[in-house]
Amino acid sequence: MEQERKIRVAITHGDTNGVGYEVILKTFADPAMLELCTPIIYGSPKAAAYHSKTLEIDTPFSIINHAADAREGRLNLLAVIADEVKIDWGEPTPESGEAAKVAIDRALADYKEGLFDVLVTAPVFKNGIKGFNGHTNYIEHFMGDGKKGLTILTNEDLRVALVTNNVAIKDVAEAITKQKVVEKAQLLHQALRRDLRVSSPRIAVLALNPRCGEDGVLGDEEQTIINPAIEELTAMGIQAFGPYAADDFFGRSSYFRFDAVLAMYHDQGQTPFKAVAYENGVRFTAGLDIVRTAPAHGANFAVAGKNQTDEQSLRNAIYMAIDVWRNRHNYDEALQNPLPKLYHEKRDDSEKVRFHKKQDSKPEEA
Repeated sequence: MEQERKIRVAITHGDTNGVGYEVILKTFADPAMLELCTPIIYGSPKAAAYHSKTLEIDTPFSIINHAADAREGRLNLLAVIADEVKIDWGEPTPESGEAAKVAIDRALADYKEGLFDVLVTAPVFKNGIKGFNGHTNYIEHFMGDGKKGLTILTNEDLRVALVTNNVAIKDVAEAITKQKVVEKAQLLHQALRRDLRVSSPRIAVLALNPRCGEDGVLGDEEQTIINPAIEELTAMGIQAFGPYAADDFFGRSSYFRFDAVLAMYHDQGQTPFKAVAYENGVRFTAGLDIVRTAPAHGANFAVAGKNQTDEQSLRNAIYMAIDVWRNRHNYDEALQNPLPKLYHEKRDDSEKVRFHKKQDSKPEEA
């Protein structure tokens, strides 16, 4: 029997002045990772060698010039940047931002060619890349084909998605609409079922205002937007509950009773998540054809070059990307050939409902 091909995992190197190469090299210092997948690092051989030598992380890698040349059992480094990249640890620079963007662009182009299966992105500094407002928005614009992406922060205990992301606090209330809450909840519900194998998801929806607006005294978005959105979701068959005041919800660990939480804005969802899952959490982009994950932490400029960053978050991002890829294939395959209905509804002249077994052909005579 022919051996099944390992899943090809593309990993962009992130901001070269951050901790991207540190966590990549640490992750694949464990040779067991090469039994799980075939990694393809989109980056710079010289930058990788510099990080390896300076941080004393002796993880071997093989340099390739095309993703199709990646070999199993090796850490493949695709040279998307041939020239030397100046490393200024702890300082995002135009050069380090451009190096990050080149890796992302090449990876997305290669995905369109079918050269790898899933994408894992090392952290970048958003403001250091022109025209970049986060991986999810960038990938959605580059190759979404009209589909909308949704970032989900996840670990073993908590999953959080955001209605608005990277929006200034002064603009949050205006950016939240009933339609947007419904759309994000639908994306979250579908991702839980298809990507994360939650058969009947329960979603907690957070309030926007303190104490749920106190009947309009502190704001009426709960009454005019969020409650109607929850009612519409319920009518669709989606188990959405709330709205819940965020401080009480997280303070009482109520998230353990739900499969995911839909927060209204960045800090409302990201702050509690990072408080409990900074070292091992994962960012997952749902809703798009490409499977993309990333470590929950940022480029960690404050400790870049000091060999102090734990690689578990990146390791978990790789695990999750592989799991989601498999889950999607299993889910879609199961729906390709559904069982035919044995009964159909028929009304007689008196409008009474009767059920008749379908008979496509006459039974053979004995």
